[in-house]
Amino acid sequence: MTDHLFTVPLDHAQPGGPTVDVFARELADPVRAADELPWLLYLQGGPGGKSPRPLNATGGWLGHALKTHRVLLLDQRGTGRSTPITARTAAGFRSPHQLADHLALHRADAIVADAELIRRQLCGYKPWETLGQSYGGFLTLSYLSFAPEGLRACYITGGLPGLNATADDVYAATYPRVRDKVTAHYTRHPGDRELLRRIADLLDRRPIHLPDGDRLTVHRLRTLGLMLGMGEGSARLHWLLDEAVDSYGELSATFLHQVTQLTAFTDSPLFAVLQETIYGRPGTATGWAAARALAAHPEFAEDADPLLLTGEMIYPWMFQEITGLRPFAEAVELLAEHTDWPELYEPARLATNRVPVAAAIYHDDMYVDAELSLRTARSVGSLRAWVTNEWEHDGVTTSGGNVLARLMDLAADRV
Repeated sequence: MTDHLFTVPLDHAQPGGPTVDVFARELADPVRAADELPWLLYLQGGPGGKSPRPLNATGGWLGHALKTHRVLLLDQRGTGRSTPITARTAAGFRSPHQLADHLALHRADAIVADAELIRRQLCGYKPWETLGQSYGGFLTLSYLSFAPEGLRACYITGGLPGLNATADDVYAATYPRVRDKVTAHYTRHPGDRELLRRIADLLDRRPIHLPDGDRLTVHRLRTLGLMLGMGEGSARLHWLLDEAVDSYGELSATFLHQVTQLTAFTDSPLFAVLQETIYGRPGTATGWAAARALAAHPEFAEDADPLLLTGEMIYPWMFQEITGLRPFAEAVELLAEHTDWPELYEPARLATNRVPVAAAIYHDDMYVDAELSLRTARSVGSLRAWVTNEWEHDGVTTSGGNVLARLMDLAADRV
């Protein structure tokens, strides 16, 4: 492993202006470390997710990639060790407007520009390959739009965005998918339906606080549904609820501790802060699209039976009630009203793309709508799509190296 720290412009339109650091970790098989291997850039999901920290380089997608490639794990700007944006740093900005302007420079176009500067330093004139997981696939489409000359091949797992989809389009499709995941969970674990209603009734009856002092409300409880789109998500939720109520009929310390970890956004505030900005398009404010779409789905009412959990939706109340998000509250309101967004994709250029792209589209994906993904797949040149219901959204990590291996074969036209 070799650590790299790069200095890049905060605003690539002003290369002589303020800078930020971007961290990346290079990995190579020791047996082949001296070889001139092709590079594979890993683009993490999110937004606001730092790159994975390698625990076992002999298995999984990483083990497969290291057989043939030198891998670069990128902490996208604002995350991990890349001049991180945290609750503490957000509180240090002079005004909400200054913070909002700073946050607006952390979308896909800026991340792609960072990647190109890094590629030129590491690879010179040679293009590299990318593996984009989830939001990393969104980044890949931006990369193909703005700098295809830097790419040799691209692999996308659960991350083909709707090229022209607005935030309203995305959330109109999201709520029914979340409802279906929650319903499937209740079918699999029927006792959890009654248990979640019992917990919600406890929260309605009197204030119950989490270890960090935040009040646990029913709407915060419902955000636990975010985990249901992952391969082990339903099982994890079930075992979390299994120890939720103690022998006194109260919420257990274990449960409250785990809920804090799952819902506080301490490690990834940008996931909440930037969630809707990734759908921002020129002339259109996102305007809390997830919250507005909720009104069209009465089955998600807090007093409905069954109690439906929510998924990858971010709501205004989060920035008032969650300690780690409060310093962002006013800035996020400004971002929700922002209309001067640049385009993140160039459909005309993507239509004539010649870089080999292989994309796994998960048929039952809770986070990225398969129909929107298929529409995009038909609109991008040189893209081969593999539609499967064998894996959930995290298939690239739960399948061993199988998903990446198939995508590499697809891109190379071996299957």
